[in-house]
Amino acid sequence: MLNRIIVMGRLTHEPELRETAAKTPVCSFSIACDRDFKPKDGEKETDFLDCVAWRSTAEFVSQYFTKGRMAIVDGRLQIREWTDREGGKRRSAEIIADHVYFGDSKPNKENGEKEPPSYTPELGPDEGLSGGFDLPEGFVPDLDGDGGDGGDLPF
Repeated sequence: MLNRIIVMGRLTHEPELRETAAKTPVCSFSIACDRDFKPKDGEKETDFLDCVAWRSTAEFVSQYFTKGRMAIVDGRLQIREWTDREGGKRRSAEIIADHVYFGDSKPNKENGEKEPPSYTPELGPDEGLSGGFDLPEGFVPDLDGDGGDGGDLPF
């Protein structure tokens, strides 16, 4: 099965960083994503999407993103079912963010905005080949262990 979502939008409020009982960081935020088309009345519509980031990604978002900043969120869609105070069954959708990237240019320090790092936070060993850092263009990992000289590869 495949459950992958990538969205780009602006944060609608300041990210909220919390910790679970086990001291695991979790950050909640939402982004506003404009739709690519306009309905017949000419007004562009916007979707407001709730996002949740965990661990180092949660800390990264809470430290470097603020209301209004453009973010690219890469993750999976999760539907949660819950019961409201009146006992009614409810459902809500949220994006569980695996990676969050800057979608706009560097902030202006003169306006008091936070300066982001030039890399994404370091991720765990199961969270991507690059370990959270941008790889050089054209990078090909040495999978056969021959030192990267290509050995007997035909290309």
